[in-house]
Amino acid sequence: MNTDKVLRILVVLPLYGGSLPVGRFCVSALKELGHLVEVFEAPDFYDAYGALDNLKVTADRHKYLQNSFLQVLSQAVLAKVETFEPDMVLSMAQAPLTHQALKRLRRDNVKTAMWFVEDFRLFTYWQVFARFYDVFAVIQKEPFFTELEKVGSGKVLYLPLAAQPDFHKPVELTPADVRKYGGDVSFMGAGYPNRRMAFRKLIHHGLKIWGSEWDGDHVLEPYLQLGGRRVSSEECVKIFNGTKVNLNLHSSIHADKLVSGGDFINPRTFELAACGAFQLVDKRTLMDEAFSEGELAHFESLKDLDEKIRYFLSHPEERMEYAQKARQRVLKDHTYSNRMQTLIDFTARQFPDWPEEKATDDIFGPDFPEELKTDLLGLIKNLGLPANVGFSDLVTAVRARHGELSPLDAGILFLDEWKKTYNR
Repeated sequence: MNTDKVLRILVVLPLYGGSLPVGRFCVSALKELGHLVEVFEAPDFYDAYGALDNLKVTADRHKYLQNSFLQVLSQAVLAKVETFEPDMVLSMAQAPLTHQALKRLRRDNVKTAMWFVEDFRLFTYWQVFARFYDVFAVIQKEPFFTELEKVGSGKVLYLPLAAQPDFHKPVELTPADVRKYGGDVSFMGAGYPNRRMAFRKLIHHGLKIWGSEWDGDHVLEPYLQLGGRRVSSEECVKIFNGTKVNLNLHSSIHADKLVSGGDFINPRTFELAACGAFQLVDKRTLMDEAFSEGELAHFESLKDLDEKIRYFLSHPEERMEYAQKARQRVLKDHTYSNRMQTLIDFTARQFPDWPEEKATDDIFGPDFPEELKTDLLGLIKNLGLPANVGFSDLVTAVRARHGELSPLDAGILFLDEWKKTYNR
């Protein structure tokens, strides 16, 4: 950690969607930074939410039931807040938090942040929710900043996507994985119109297509892998590592223009680079801020892409040089730990009194046994906590551990229960 202040952060995941894996990487990064993290697992409720579609009721009643369900989830988040008492509630895009719940959190002086990792032009629900968050982090700049100001959202942070180095990394594939996930040229992602248009003209490279939403395309169907199902994050890492030339074409709903010239950088750009995998990527307006010349290989048109696929397939040394430079840049500047620290630092600048100082119990009194103090300091160090951690934060960290409790863990939890009973 860059500071000895341990924060308590509640991460609210969405029911489903592209920001779900991003949220999980945020959790990992915050823990790496030494903070105490609780997670609201909205995906646990997804099946129940989806079951509403099978009720065969009128559209207005269906909408009412969906909204009522989301209200219940919001109340569940508030209950989690009351129990955990976080310094910050971090919501991912499409997290189930209503504006009424956000008002309540603001009234209770709990700082809230959303990381809106979507295209503001396509997903416009930010217009309703942005002003209720204390911090609104986005992956685009102007004109989004101006539009957010119009709806009353003042504290806006540009926070591009990233990679998680202990997950997105070079891996050696087994022979079976090489046969399944390997290939000369591949693409992983959804079947947006511009991609369908382009890939129909690139199949002569032996293209493999991974991902969902490719239905109805008879030309590309023979090249679609795994029956067109959604690919897990773990499978993505294997695909990236097993492919000589990874195609990274940003999505567009317009089929008439291959390269949209958009602004935000998709997560695939950072993840491929962190894996040490070579990619051909279309240029984005914000890309020069993230990568230097020679770190990414770009294409500008379908003809250019076709020629560069052929060129780089026959020049493995150049592929490796690009991949190594891109990986070095991502590990230095574009990890989820970088992003979470940036978010925390920004919040601290916007709210000078944040986080509130909480009363903490001094763990080590004057008569504390020296031999037990050594063991306890070792546990605190293993948990990634500062030596002056308060007892309640230590208890939270012990409860969050996985696996069998050690005698010391059990003793701490027993003492916590005893203190609660005694104080009451």
